[in-house]
Amino acid sequence: MTEYPTTAWQLQSLSLCYPDARLVEAIPLLRAASGVLPDAIARPLGVFADQVETTPLIELASSYVATFDHRRKFSPYLTYFAYGDTRKRGMALLRFKHAYRAVGMELNDDELPDHLAVVLEFAASGDAAAGRRLLLEHRAGLELMRLGLRECDSPWANVLESVTATLPPLNTHDHSTIARLAAEGPPEEEVGLAPYGPPEYMPTGAAR
Repeated sequence: MTEYPTTAWQLQSLSLCYPDARLVEAIPLLRAASGVLPDAIARPLGVFADQVETTPLIELASSYVATFDHRRKFSPYLTYFAYGDTRKRGMALLRFKHAYRAVGMELNDDELPDHLAVVLEFAASGDAAAGRRLLLEHRAGLELMRLGLRECDSPWANVLESVTATLPPLNTHDHSTIARLAAEGPPEEEVGLAPYGPPEYMPTGAAR
């Protein structure tokens, strides 16, 4: 794409937040806005909108929690795939924090900066170029999430399809990283190393 797809990232961010009445109310806007996007980006969002409209909200919310909060395979936290719950992840989270602060974006105390919905919001309304770089740096994690969600026929697989459609095709390095992560999983903590980041930025797990 010749321009940053900020409209798409805004819609995808909304779609990846916990489903509540706000999401249901935004479906007409999602449909209207996605109508101006390229088909590869818009079509999956349209399918997701259909699923939201035909699924009771309480069922959708329950599915969201079961998918993203209880299964690390679908962790919405991008640094988890590259660093697991190791100390190195703390420094990776700082990179997100610094990017957000550069444009005056502050998160709530209970929000981790690498949640995909937060990254997409930053890319849409903060710094598109920096947001795109963060997404590309964690492309392997995005692809693993997309594949896993598609395998279990999750509604959010369509949102991930739309997200990846805003990015360049996977390259050889991406494929190698994806294959390694799929085979080995995220790295485990290395005993005896000093922390790589301040304690306040260290996650306690993959659940939000």
